[in-house]
Amino acid sequence: MAPIDPHSFTDSTHPLTTHISLTFYFDFPSSTISSATLLSFSTPYTGPLTLDSRSLSVSSVLDPLSLSSLPFSLSPTDPILGQSLNISISKQTHQILILSKTSPSSSALQWLSPTQTFNKNHPFLYTHCQPIYARSIFPCQDTPVARVKYTAKLNIPRELSAVMAARHVERRDPIPSEAQGVCEDSVWCGDDRVVEEFVMEQPIPPYLFAFAIGELGFREVGPRTRVYAEAVPEVLDAAATEFAGTEEIVMVGERLFGPYEWERFDLLVLPPSFPLGGMENPRLVFLTPTVIKGDASGSQVVAHELAHGWTGNLITNKNNEHFWLNEGFTTYAERRIVEAVQGEDIASLNIGIGWMGLVKDMERFKDNMEFTKLKTSQAGVDPDDVYSVVPYEKGFQFLQRIERQIGRPAFDDFLKKYIGTFKFQSIDTDMFLNFLKANVPGIENEIDLKLWTEGTGIPPDAMEPVSNLYSKIVSLANEFKLGRIPREDEVADWKGQEWELYLENLPKSVEASQVRSLDALYHLSESKNYEVKVAFLQLAISARCRDYYGVVERTLKEVGRILYLRPLYTALVQGDRKEEDRAFARRVFSEACDSYHPIAQAVVEATLAKNV
Repeated sequence: MAPIDPHSFTDSTHPLTTHISLTFYFDFPSSTISSATLLSFSTPYTGPLTLDSRSLSVSSVLDPLSLSSLPFSLSPTDPILGQSLNISISKQTHQILILSKTSPSSSALQWLSPTQTFNKNHPFLYTHCQPIYARSIFPCQDTPVARVKYTAKLNIPRELSAVMAARHVERRDPIPSEAQGVCEDSVWCGDDRVVEEFVMEQPIPPYLFAFAIGELGFREVGPRTRVYAEAVPEVLDAAATEFAGTEEIVMVGERLFGPYEWERFDLLVLPPSFPLGGMENPRLVFLTPTVIKGDASGSQVVAHELAHGWTGNLITNKNNEHFWLNEGFTTYAERRIVEAVQGEDIASLNIGIGWMGLVKDMERFKDNMEFTKLKTSQAGVDPDDVYSVVPYEKGFQFLQRIERQIGRPAFDDFLKKYIGTFKFQSIDTDMFLNFLKANVPGIENEIDLKLWTEGTGIPPDAMEPVSNLYSKIVSLANEFKLGRIPREDEVADWKGQEWELYLENLPKSVEASQVRSLDALYHLSESKNYEVKVAFLQLAISARCRDYYGVVERTLKEVGRILYLRPLYTALVQGDRKEEDRAFARRVFSEACDSYHPIAQAVVEATLAKNV
């Protein structure tokens, strides 16, 4: 066995999948998907083949031409990798067909009951496959190295509709004999069923496979952008207003980084349980409803996910040990877009908030400094356990350091050449560094590239942002230590980011009376901006200001975004917290966990286990 990815059973001596044809039958009452997965390889092959799977029931593996059975076995379950599906191919072929069924506890799927939706009439289902969860929907080589094109037929209840991170072909009645063995033709062609068909014509890593099914509506907000959400007029209208400027953002991205290669840039606002701010699925970005803030600032999350259209989706990290190649580049690209659209001051605020996050995560990993590197070693490590802002913010700092060294015009030329050279490929850190040294001769003599990519901590030539607005906010935060709260005229123009930066810079030990005074003046606990609300609630918890524990509980029960769950639960249980705080955290989680995505559940469980 010669693995090519510490998080995959894929063997480098086996051919890579180049195309997948998927046939899905969705059974909402049992929360399962019955699947036929037709894998096509780069070359005809005979011999052993190893695929990734997780919590799948595999009923058969077939030669698709003769329909003869191929011997297979599933390995014992690895807690991180799942199970390897080991297939023996005795006759040369370039395709195999696998029939399987998902588990109700699939880590990539969240099945929402009608009561968990806005309209409360129909169920809802959505996927999240990053970093290693596509294998819990269908067997595959679940590594970014295996970029695939695919087609998909989704058989769903007629009263629902489906969207996918792929081109929609048609919505039609089911056809007898197309079920590929996932169910009987009579079930497939039931009067209450409909087929939605999709095609992805560009090769993507498996973690970008995505769909959602529910009672969906949409609004047109630009020539290549629709905003989808549950069919609730107020939700759709708020989303359309928040993201009305999306086309301008796309055009700025194209001006900076070259043509947008994915044709569509649609947005799907998911239910509150979605565990991330956004997910960069090509053609159809998934978003948390918490980015709808009423002031168009949610467009910055959109800018980040758009930037992935060049860095992450077009050029992808070869595996999670090089995750910074996705997120460091995308954070840099996002801030260039924000600077062009909203100005240097707002971009500096973004950098400042990111800098504070980087400093925090350096403290978080002080006992495991491996994960303060850009190029990490992750064998035997669950990538969700070590997820942090380090690849984003240290990666950003590294690229900004290169820009400072060679100048922005030269760096812009380099970026465009980098994107053009490696598009639709998966690469690693060494490939990037070799390209950098070949195209910027002598750069290794000016910047310690090894220190930046393999060294721990924050390099000495990283730079905290400099701007008048940033300096003013940090100065006001420092004055809070002396008991001074900003005057209303000093914060009159502040929006969410200004308040977030201010709160992040406040001392970690404050008096409960100071917390109450700040909130009495500015009502931060009531903010519709969750970054502001959660930063304030962390402050309240640290001050043991129990006046706000009711707001903490409501917040933990109404959203499932890990960015908010992790810090609030951590604040309640870490260090020398009182047992009543720990008991409060355990109770809230026991009552809220069924509404969280499986990935978010695991993150909170790990947080509580570590500290309780």
